[in-house]
Amino acid sequence: MIPVRHKGNISRSCRKQTIMGISGLLNKQDNFRKAYHNFNIQKVASYGETDRQRLLNDASVIRNRLKIDAAIHNAGIILKLYEEYGPFKNWLDKHHLLTKQEWTGLFKRTFSFTDREIVNEFFINTGYLKGAHIEKCPNFKESLN
Repeated sequence: MIPVRHKGNISRSCRKQTIMGISGLLNKQDNFRKAYHNFNIQKVASYGETDRQRLLNDASVIRNRLKIDAAIHNAGIILKLYEEYGPFKNWLDKHHLLTKQEWTGLFKRTFSFTDREIVNEFFINTGYLKGAHIEKCPNFKESLN
């Protein structure tokens, strides 16, 4: 089982894939958590057609088949990366010297339904890109590690 501390990455990924305004996203955050089994990676990766249909019929979340399929596919990718690298952070750390453009290319080759903006938001939130946090930000010191 993947440790709880790694669920945040999947949570962010699922939410970013909705490509909706932050206020709409925040309003639906609990709905996403419920619909995607609290972002349990193993559970999401195992979703089949019944779960796809459940999500497509759930008005409390984004009902775009491509985005739903990407969330399921990407959970499976995270599981495969976990088998090879352990925590997702290890995979990220393996590539830590990449530029933003190289990260974008790597994510596009690795994950479904991702683009420059999704990658940018992910790395700003996780602090992997230099300059993602200003000195006054509570996460600034952590982003230096």
